[in-house]
Amino acid sequence: MKAPWKVVHLELSKGIPKLPLEPNYEGLYVVFWWHSIPLGYQEILAAQLPMPATQLATLVLQTITPAVGSHLLAIGFKGDLPVVSVNPSGDMNPDFHDLTALEQPLDSLQKRWSQPAEGSVSVVVCTRNRPEQLARCLRSLQNLSQPPHEILVVDNAPSSDATRQLVAQIPEIKYVLEPRPGLSVARNTGIRHSTGDCIAFTDDDVLVHPDWITRLEQGFQDARVMAVTGLMLPAELETEAQLIFQRGSGGPGWGYRALTFDTQFFEQMKHRGVPVWRIGAGANMAFRRQAFDLVGYFDERLGAGAAGCSEDSELWYRVLAEGWLCRYEPTSVVFHYHRSNLNSLKHQMYQYMRGHVVALLVQFARYKHWGNLRRLFVALPRYYSRWFLFGLFKGFKYFNRTLLAEVLGCFSGVKFYLQSNGKNQ
Repeated sequence: MKAPWKVVHLELSKGIPKLPLEPNYEGLYVVFWWHSIPLGYQEILAAQLPMPATQLATLVLQTITPAVGSHLLAIGFKGDLPVVSVNPSGDMNPDFHDLTALEQPLDSLQKRWSQPAEGSVSVVVCTRNRPEQLARCLRSLQNLSQPPHEILVVDNAPSSDATRQLVAQIPEIKYVLEPRPGLSVARNTGIRHSTGDCIAFTDDDVLVHPDWITRLEQGFQDARVMAVTGLMLPAELETEAQLIFQRGSGGPGWGYRALTFDTQFFEQMKHRGVPVWRIGAGANMAFRRQAFDLVGYFDERLGAGAAGCSEDSELWYRVLAEGWLCRYEPTSVVFHYHRSNLNSLKHQMYQYMRGHVVALLVQFARYKHWGNLRRLFVALPRYYSRWFLFGLFKGFKYFNRTLLAEVLGCFSGVKFYLQSNGKNQ
């Protein structure tokens, strides 16, 4: 990457500005908001700048239409698409008059979402030897518009007492030491020490939006919903590694439209491997306390410090397999600091794929759903073969930079699962 990308948050209720030249950046990663409601994003290359307000306004409307349609059924539909007016020339007034019809319903929606939900929420942050990142995360949690019932920091097998000393300076945050290493171990410890009706999890390398808790909790309005996830946006895109992650594993997942995952979704996808890894991110998720009584705790073979990943998606798999619902609510937002260098990213993707493979085998062993093996032995080899051939014919410039690490992670996952099963026998 020649230069970093600049993350820009554009508040639509204040009108559409002209985007100026940004000579120090490769481009702009622009997220469009209506107050605290994220509606979509666009990557705008520096070569497209400066961009006049009329051109940007047209781009905004094209981008946010799906999200606006899913949020605001009241604005009317033509076929399956929400009606949003644009003048025949395709240009728009810089004052953004064409969205004024949306202002009242959007503001009404904002007010409804700002109402405190019933019940109590415990927030659990698991960390290991990263006091600087943790301090930044805790500052954002202290700025929540709706304070949670409690915030717990689970210090996982630390090599120093830096985290304990940090938390000791913040009386309203509870410190819990977990000497056994492993993210799933730490999360399970957080569950046992928490007292809220719902338990929300985030990571030490994120900042949370002020309305994060409110939006997560409101995702539980249906009593059958046992898990809620939200949108993860990049906190920065300063390096090539961060951009690669954002365009791959770190993308917005299901986007900016709320979705409920139910038994129908599970059954339709079961034969090919249910894509539970796309339901959300472990850095932005919450569960009813009841869920752990119904389907169990995090599998301690999975997650950082063990297999490497997928402790979250494997639990979502159990929730769906047992007939309950998962909810993706993109209005619940966190900002994630992706790995900043390529070697760290490769290690992360190695861990991701190792954990993913172990999760597939765990899911098959528990439920005998053959789609898990189909993904492992058919879909993944086909996927990586296509990437390899694409890079071979197109040249190194187009080669997937984390391909080898991911493939090695898959093989390591099979080995890890066999070894862990052997130890349990």
